[in-house]
Amino acid sequence: MKIVYQGEMDPRLCKEVLGKTIPALAAEDPDVIYLDADLMNCIGTAKWAEANPDRAINCGVAEANMVGVACGLASAGFKPIVHTFGPFASRRCYDQIFLSGGYAKNSITVIGTDPGVTATMNGGTHMPFEDVALYRALPGSTVIDVTDPTMLISVLRQCVNRPGVKYIRVGRKQYARVYEDGSELPIGKAVTLREGSDVVIFAAGIMVHEALQAAKSLEAEGIQAAVLDMFSIKPLDAQAVEAYARKTGAVVVAENHNRNGGLYDAVNQVLAERCPVPACCVAVEDEFGEVGPQGYLQERFGLTAAHIVRQVKAVLGRKG
Repeated sequence: MKIVYQGEMDPRLCKEVLGKTIPALAAEDPDVIYLDADLMNCIGTAKWAEANPDRAINCGVAEANMVGVACGLASAGFKPIVHTFGPFASRRCYDQIFLSGGYAKNSITVIGTDPGVTATMNGGTHMPFEDVALYRALPGSTVIDVTDPTMLISVLRQCVNRPGVKYIRVGRKQYARVYEDGSELPIGKAVTLREGSDVVIFAAGIMVHEALQAAKSLEAEGIQAAVLDMFSIKPLDAQAVEAYARKTGAVVVAENHNRNGGLYDAVNQVLAERCPVPACCVAVEDEFGEVGPQGYLQERFGLTAAHIVRQVKAVLGRKG
């Protein structure tokens, strides 16, 4: 694994990556099967699905039924990959995910696209700020917030063979390029992107880029901020959280999610039990989403490098 972050956007769209990786996984493993809720065109799998009707199932706008079908296939030995937009992959079909998936011990991989503010013009109804909290509450689940296209490939390949219910949240468009092509990112392990001695910023998803930009700005002011990519929200790398909390004595968490039940809560559980230090977050503050371009929405909900810088300075003021 090699970090290649320079602040530039990856030329690949995540939907293009999904459109290539899902067919590749199906070609490699006859047990991999793909189900979608009438959104194949949105992630580039439609043509492949039409040519491979025995490996791809369009379940229509019936997400709960789709999950039931996927879990039935899992019980028969298949490895289902399920896709729909984030709100429909989480709250709309959560009972089926919980019972037919988790409770019945059927292993499925759920991809929820356009999470949080990346839903942009689809607006508040399509803007899940609660999906991580829902999936974290499911016993035995795995929850991933993707950082860039290279990571998307790595975690999707891991998830198809990983037991339990797996939830991958990822936007369909461009992300900042953080990792070299072909890098492997083991689930459950945080990645140290930048060392620092004054404060640690734990970030996930689109907020990794913002955290790195914030750390660069802080360095110009003499503040050394470590940045860790916490893409694996569950299982969380608790050892890394504790180690950097002890090293720096101050924590900021940055996530494209409601502050309740997401990465901030996961990190705080570790801090409360192992290493109490001043902590705060850059996250959505108990609000519903709205329509707008992503740049506007990140400003509207306080999900920018500038907001991280302010929170870092605030938490440093509480540092003993």
